[in-house]
Amino acid sequence: MSRPELQAPPEIYYGDTEAKKYTKNTRNQQIQADMTYRALELLNLTPDEPAFLLDIGCGSGLSGEILDEEGYIWAGVDIAPSMLEVALEREVEGDLFLQDIGQGFGFRPGSFDGAISVSVLQWLLNAETSHPTSSPPHRLNRFFTTLHSALRNPSRAVFQFYPSSDDQIQLITSIAQKAGFGGGVVIDYPNSNKARKVFLCLYVGGGGGQQQQIPQALDGDVIEDGKVRFERRRARDLRKDKNGKRKSQKVVDRDWILRKKELYRKRGKESVPRDSKFTGRKRKPLF
Repeated sequence: MSRPELQAPPEIYYGDTEAKKYTKNTRNQQIQADMTYRALELLNLTPDEPAFLLDIGCGSGLSGEILDEEGYIWAGVDIAPSMLEVALEREVEGDLFLQDIGQGFGFRPGSFDGAISVSVLQWLLNAETSHPTSSPPHRLNRFFTTLHSALRNPSRAVFQFYPSSDDQIQLITSIAQKAGFGGGVVIDYPNSNKARKVFLCLYVGGGGGQQQQIPQALDGDVIEDGKVRFERRRARDLRKDKNGKRKSQKVVDRDWILRKKELYRKRGKESVPRDSKFTGRKRKPLF
C-alpha cells in the first residue's frame, strides 16, 4: 500500500474520456469560474489593459476561458497530457505547455505580467520519489525561484489551493519568501466549512506601495447550500455560444485593439495585422 505523500495528482491518471467528463461537468465549470474570477480580482490588474498571464495547472482550459473572456493573453502549463488534449480540442486561445511545475520553469525573465493557479499548489507537497531533490521543499524552491524570475517587476501571482494544515501554509509561504516574493495568505469566508477558500497572494517588487498591500478577505453572506454571495464580484453573463464557449462581455474599442496588438508584437507573435484607419471599425450589417 503506497504512502499518501507518494501519490500523484489525480489529473495524471485521467484518460481522454475522464478528462472530457471532468471538463463538461457543470459544477466543475462553475467552481473553476468562481475561483478564477476571484484570483483575477486579487491579481488587481489595471482595468482594460492587455496583459500576458501564466495559468499554472491550466488543465483543459476552464480558467483560460475566463482569461479569454476578460481580454487577457495567456499561456498555460499542466502535467496531464489528456487534459491538454481536451484544451486543444476546445481550441483555447492560450499557448499550452506540458510541464511538471515542481521541476521549475524555463521561461525568459520578466515574461509574464502576472500568474494565477486554481487548486494546484497543494500537489507540490507530494514527494514523487525518496530522492532528496524530490522532497516538497526542493520542489517548492524550484517552483517559486523560477516563477519569480519569469514574472516582471512589479507583478503579482495568486494561488487558490487546499492546504491540509497550518504547517503546510507556513512551509509554502516561507519558501516563497526565500525565493524573493512578498505577500501572504488571504482566507475568504474563514468561518464557513463549505465556502472557505485559501489564496496565496505573492508580489514581485512594488516598492512598498499599493502593490505590496495584502488584499482584504471576503466575509459575506453564506447561502444555505454552501454557495456564497460574493460582495465585490463583477457582473457577468455566463451564457455560452454554440461552441460551448463563454460569450465575452468586454467592450472592445479601437484603443483596446491597438494596445492588444502592440502587446502581441512585444511577445513575438507573428502575423499581427498592421494598424490602419479601419482598425476597430464596426462593420455595418449586410441585411
